[in-house]
Amino acid sequence: MALRNDTLFKYSKNMIKNVYLNSDVPFVIGLSGGKDSTLATQLFFEVLTELDEKQLKNKIYIISADTLVENPPIAKLIHKVLNKIQKKADELELPITTSLVSPLASQSFWANIIGRGYPVPNQTFRWCTDRMKIDPANRFIKEIVSNHGEVIMVLGVREGESNSRDRVLNTHSVEGKILMKHTTLNNAFVFAPIKDFTVDDVWSYLLENKSPWGSDNQALYDMYSGSNDPENYIIMDQETKNKVGSTGNSRFGCWACTVVNEDKSLSSFIDSGEEWLRPLLDFRNWLASIRDDRTLRMKRRTNGSLYFSNIIYDEKNDLFIIPKKTKRPKLTIILDGKMWLDNNQEEWIVFENEDDAKNYINENNIDLSSSIDPRIIAKKRDGSYGQLGLGPYTFEARFLLMEKLFKLQKVMGNKYKVVTESEITEIRKIWLERGDMEDTLPTIYESVFNTKFDWKNDDSPFLSKEDLELLSELCDEKEVDFNFYKRLLEVEKKSFGQLVRRSVVNKISDLLKMDYLYVGDNDDS
Repeated sequence: MALRNDTLFKYSKNMIKNVYLNSDVPFVIGLSGGKDSTLATQLFFEVLTELDEKQLKNKIYIISADTLVENPPIAKLIHKVLNKIQKKADELELPITTSLVSPLASQSFWANIIGRGYPVPNQTFRWCTDRMKIDPANRFIKEIVSNHGEVIMVLGVREGESNSRDRVLNTHSVEGKILMKHTTLNNAFVFAPIKDFTVDDVWSYLLENKSPWGSDNQALYDMYSGSNDPENYIIMDQETKNKVGSTGNSRFGCWACTVVNEDKSLSSFIDSGEEWLRPLLDFRNWLASIRDDRTLRMKRRTNGSLYFSNIIYDEKNDLFIIPKKTKRPKLTIILDGKMWLDNNQEEWIVFENEDDAKNYINENNIDLSSSIDPRIIAKKRDGSYGQLGLGPYTFEARFLLMEKLFKLQKVMGNKYKVVTESEITEIRKIWLERGDMEDTLPTIYESVFNTKFDWKNDDSPFLSKEDLELLSELCDEKEVDFNFYKRLLEVEKKSFGQLVRRSVVNKISDLLKMDYLYVGDNDDS
């Protein structure tokens, strides 16, 4: 029988009380700052205040995700709420600890985009949630499990909210049991105390019951006005991410989010008077606009492999069509005499197999790590045709991104930290490891801020500028890949002093087998 209103609220709080008193493990509550997670947290807090001191035996950890690119007003709100919760919990001597979980500097948004050259996330390549939300939360939970053996995760999710979230609950659920076994984290259980609530139930409780730590639930309601459903969930596992999806459509998402076509998060705050956020929105829009610019992307993957992305071949009219993508216009390529020409009158080369295309690239010493686009089409092994696929951003594009990000930081000043010092240090480290032997980042920093960065661990380049110029001349003379030799030197630098050289030999062997240097047999692996 469906329980509603006061009966439902009492039922949920009794359920929380019974689970808490009959467990001897800590609880982790994911608090995003949205309505559902706020309600789950408030109900737990209220239950604890109703218990005797002797009954307060289990620790409660309340965690929020700080992706380091959070929407600034929401990040400020989350910090404020966590501080209020902690202060009130300490005052009442409740076993509550609040924490912010963040990605490691090596896995942050800017370390992946500007450091490793990852294209900004979109609907089909949504790499950000794993590194910036799931991994930090999982690290925290695994640490709790290692200290206590088990943990109960409290999620503010509701049945009937959406089909996809229903599937998440159904996956975890075991009929007749309140606690659900987590499907990917060992010794972790899931508890959803508000899963029977409707959206009206959520607001009814929040607006009729004051926040026990002193936050303004009416202000939270006002923030939702005019939006569809801006709940931003703390996603703690890969399965939930796949079924719930990213919070990219959320009004509480990251300010740099490029998963959505239009950012309504920042825009809504700017429209309400937060004009100081406009530079962030302008930068975000620019990021989204350059994603598929072929002049800014390598034409190989990070590991050196080549691939061909599908295009349309119209056999009847004997022509190729490359569909429009973001600001990249649609191209039609037709045979004009003996040449394949697109509608911009630029020539394309069509190969009847991939290996011929790779041989052509090698024989002509085409630098696929640069802005050069050789305009190659090849027939794939499955019989379809493909265009030479895109990889990470070129180093030149990363330099541009870094410079623009620094200029954005200069504009924002003390109002908002766009990129942290640890991220800057990590980006420089990644660049050096991946072939930027000129050590470009300090120069970019100094050109924007007119001062030197305080490098804690100064990792100087392996070769001097003069040495690199000489190496470049020799590579041109011998018609070999300059970037490849820089990566070989970086492998040697990182392994300097090692007594066992087997790993070094393996790394060099891997470099030599890169597609753009070596064309092997027709093995598809």
